Amino acid sequence: MVTLIERYRSFLPVTDATPALTLGEGNTPLLRARQLEQQLGCRLFLKVEGMNPTGSFKDRGMVVAMSLALERGAGSVLCASTGNTAASAAAYAAASGLRCTVVLPAGYVAPGKLAQALVYGARIVAIDGSFDRALELAREAAERSGAELVNSVNPFRLEGQKTAAFEICDTLGRSPDVLALPVGNAGNITAYWKGFREYREVGKTGNLPMMWGFQAEGAAPLVNGAPVDHPQTVATAIRIGRPARGNEALAAARDSGGLLAAVSDEEIMEAYRLVASCEGVMCEPASAAPIAGLLRRVRTGHDLSGLTVVAVLTGNGLKDPATALASFTEPETVPAELSAVLRALAATA
Repeated sequence: MVTLIERYRSFLPVTDATPALTLGEGNTPLLRARQLEQQLGCRLFLKVEGMNPTGSFKDRGMVVAMSLALERGAGSVLCASTGNTAASAAAYAAASGLRCTVVLPAGYVAPGKLAQALVYGARIVAIDGSFDRALELAREAAERSGAELVNSVNPFRLEGQKTAAFEICDTLGRSPDVLALPVGNAGNITAYWKGFREYREVGKTGNLPMMWGFQAEGAAPLVNGAPVDHPQTVATAIRIGRPARGNEALAAARDSGGLLAAVSDEEIMEAYRLVASCEGVMCEPASAAPIAGLLRRVRTGHDLSGLTVVAVLTGNGLKDPATALASFTEPETVPAELSAVLRALAATA
């Protein structure tokens, strides 16, 4: 197996002395979304990042950040998280033999993500505060303790995450016309824009995509132009009121001719169900934000015809099964008899 670092070594800040760390990250599917295309009128692909080892795009950046931390002789790592970073950091720390501490907002992390971090052996510090406060504390604690901070403020995280842009170009043979993705702490949109530009610089793509980033209405500081002290949204992965990479995200949208827009929780959940029922892909709610954004643009009169669009599904739906179950009524129990099963089949025909 060719690892992510080996495949894109010439684009990454690694050396021959960098440890060969991998959990099999990267090389995620780029699926044609033929049923959703009919609603949107464009050529649509889904970049399914939930197929990474811990179920989210975070593994791309984490393998690079953790490898370089090992090379520098780090003994422990630290991060703040809404869930996916916690799971990824804990997994790669376990594989590296490093201690991992996670600072997270109590009550605001999906149980599946918390379970991952615990099983991988991370020490969890839950605070009575927001993710933004958790990140402030993690940064201060890293400075005082000497632990390696592996949030997206770590530049090596972005170096790994940009490889998803390379993969999209390698598969399509070019950049898409539009890259649509959710925006929380804004590291991912920053990393993709960096990746597309680097690939164009070496002649591997001739065009650059418009970067379309979507936030939840209750957590849309970049769209509204002001921090959000108490962000609220069902999409916990993007429930962030002060994005650490906010300025870079604004620049990516501006320089690409793209946009940053907000979608409602109702639109996110509609898109969440559509991706699963139309394309057979279960993503976490935050991942559905770009699909919600594309649907809103079409419904408000924007024509997407002729465009090749890639929507990034950043995390696996099994990260947050509680949200899925809450969206549906409990199945009716019928007698364990053939006649009852046949009646149920007839009722759903």
